[in-house]
Amino acid sequence: MDMIGLKKIRKQKGYSQLKVAMDLSISREALSYYENGKRSPDVNMLVILSNYFNVSIDYLITGKEYEKR
Repeated sequence: MDMIGLKKIRKQKGYSQLKVAMDLSISREALSYYENGKRSPDVNMLVILSNYFNVSIDYLITGKEYEKR
């Protein structure tokens, strides 16, 4: 599954994949795989990414904030 919001928020903040990867102590390749759906981050990594970008996990995955129905 592509993590639409992850790539979107990274680009909005003007961060390179390398910067984010270095800040989070992961490889640039791993971040690229997350963004392009080649690999899915575990729950712990989702929380780390969510905190890093200050967005919800739902946003990281869908590119939209959760909307109560």
